[in-house]
Amino acid sequence: MENIETIDSVCTYCGVGCDIAAHVDVKENKIKKMFAHPDGVVSQGKLCIKGKYGYDFVDADDRLKTPRIRKTFLEKNPAIKESIAAALVDFDDTWYECDLEAATTACAMKLQEIQTKYGDKSVASIGGARTSCESSYLFQKFTRHTLNSPHVDNCARVCHSPSLKGMRATIGEGAATNPYNDIYNAEFMIVIGSNTTEAHPIIANRILDVARENDNLAVFDVREIKLHRFAKYKAIMPHEANLLILNMLAYVIIDEELYDESFIEDRTKGFAAFKEKILNDPYANPDYFKSIAGYEDLSKLVRKVAREYALKKSMIFWGLGITEHLDGSYAVMAITHLALMTGNIGKPGTGLMPLRGQNNVQGACDMGMLPYYDPDYQEPKEVGLMTPQLVDAMLDGKLKAILNVGEDLTHIHPNLNKVEKAFEELELLFVQELFMTNVAQRADIVVGVKSAYEKTGVYVNAMRRLHLSQPLVKSDLPDDWEVLQILDNKMGGSANYQSSKEVWQEVQRMAYRRFSGADYHRLEKHRKRGLQWPVHTEDTPILHQLDFRTDDGYGRFVYHQYKLRGMIEEIVNNSLKGYHLTTGRTLAHYNNAAQTKRSEKLNSRYDEDILLVSEADAAEFTTEKVILKSEFGETTPLTVKITEKVQPKTLFVTFHHANSRINALFGDASDELILTAAFKSIKVEVIKV
Repeated sequence: MENIETIDSVCTYCGVGCDIAAHVDVKENKIKKMFAHPDGVVSQGKLCIKGKYGYDFVDADDRLKTPRIRKTFLEKNPAIKESIAAALVDFDDTWYECDLEAATTACAMKLQEIQTKYGDKSVASIGGARTSCESSYLFQKFTRHTLNSPHVDNCARVCHSPSLKGMRATIGEGAATNPYNDIYNAEFMIVIGSNTTEAHPIIANRILDVARENDNLAVFDVREIKLHRFAKYKAIMPHEANLLILNMLAYVIIDEELYDESFIEDRTKGFAAFKEKILNDPYANPDYFKSIAGYEDLSKLVRKVAREYALKKSMIFWGLGITEHLDGSYAVMAITHLALMTGNIGKPGTGLMPLRGQNNVQGACDMGMLPYYDPDYQEPKEVGLMTPQLVDAMLDGKLKAILNVGEDLTHIHPNLNKVEKAFEELELLFVQELFMTNVAQRADIVVGVKSAYEKTGVYVNAMRRLHLSQPLVKSDLPDDWEVLQILDNKMGGSANYQSSKEVWQEVQRMAYRRFSGADYHRLEKHRKRGLQWPVHTEDTPILHQLDFRTDDGYGRFVYHQYKLRGMIEEIVNNSLKGYHLTTGRTLAHYNNAAQTKRSEKLNSRYDEDILLVSEADAAEFTTEKVILKSEFGETTPLTVKITEKVQPKTLFVTFHHANSRINALFGDASDELILTAAFKSIKVEVIKV
């Protein structure tokens, strides 16, 4: 242990945002072991296998260390080639390598040419949720103020944008209301659309602790997941039934007069109209499930869950199984209605917990990396386009350049065939990445940057908790914000930050409503605990204790009726044929697997995307592999696994490996308010291989 130091930081993976510690050989500059301190407030001394073993990517052989420029790009742009010729080194048939100075000069020259020819708005910036708050903040500032383009977005577009939309419409704030440890104060819990043990295991630990002791958990999902084993109410539901069930829960609470009259009177508006609409909605009565073959038991089960939720201190947890649907934003509003009706918000052991996906997706949104919000969710001078609209703008010839930081656009977005076609129309794709990911392979210029374990920066987890990361190992690579600052200066901007601390000090001034009291000194002092925003003299573990964060302080009811469609419509009409596919994560991997597949301990567990098929349908799956096909595209051959965990006519597959092309199956169907792709249900055809 002679050269070993213990260094504390923050996990680079999911939105749980665990405090981590590493044993680092400072002589070798190498991470030797990853663990969590027993007194870590988020981790509680435990890490999932990604946190524990998923650090090999830091010194993987294929880390992107030297900037690259595509040879064909320079052939099309001879003036740029001439200006940086001295820095170019032949790499292979496709790429030159160069230094950062040449890469940023090439990018700036092309950006200037594009904006002169097509206008300021012909440029867009996408990404940021995989990097620190400091880099996200500077990314949107550079785009909005130096490039003068309103087009900024991040990967919340494909995950929790509907949570932000739905919660802001009803309670004025799109973030988790309570800390994770409030789970221990809850008398009842509902989990819907979240495979928590796989996607957010350290939160699942708390849920399981409480459920084992108190038998107080209800779980809704389209397939049987591990959480069901510990649930009092085990609900398997048809595809796209979220809003249907959530409105039914509200119906029961109103019909049986289980709501909290004084809370509604004191703290909400619009309940009388909401009550009238829901009681007259034929889809809101749980008896409707009696007409849905195979799911009749839900008519009784929904009533039982509603009663317990209303009469106890209760929490609701949800994930992408809620948000990645046509009615994702409305389903989130329906979730907040339940809390508003019963007073299950603004106090310990209650509240709303959107389980966010990325380590800094909350922070990226807080920093204004969204087309319709400046930092601190203020109104921008101009609203830009959301990512799906940007793809359309590429195809229309209006958008000519994309700056992309840490988001694998050509892997994680829907309608891959369309996205790939759109990217071919670009005149510049500039990417900052750790590896040659799918989108990096399509780039004109790629710059390798520091990973989370090599830099200092603030990350905001799913419960609004700020953690200050510090480097575990040293790296000569630039941080994302440093590359952006060089670009900013070359495009006429005046960014002149000497450190990430200076960027953060500006964030504290610009986003003072949330971060004025969260300086580096306090964050360093509370590295294991973190601070929950808003942070002024104190931090704020529980939101909405006195008022909601709406303009007038009142919570609102915004009713939306369920629309009959998809699998339920087919069952009701006796026309259920073919297969309905849903997607999700597995514990061993993280999103596009760019980091996790470089750890043998993780990748050996799950080195391909596996298709789960119901035992009831086994006779139709007689080959080892099948291709899935929709009207938009098809996958590569997928290995079939027969299981009793999925329902008949339902399929499940993960999306971690880019070569599976799972997202080629999905078209432009999306949440109608906020354009988050409907990833959680699509009708597919099965082709035997």
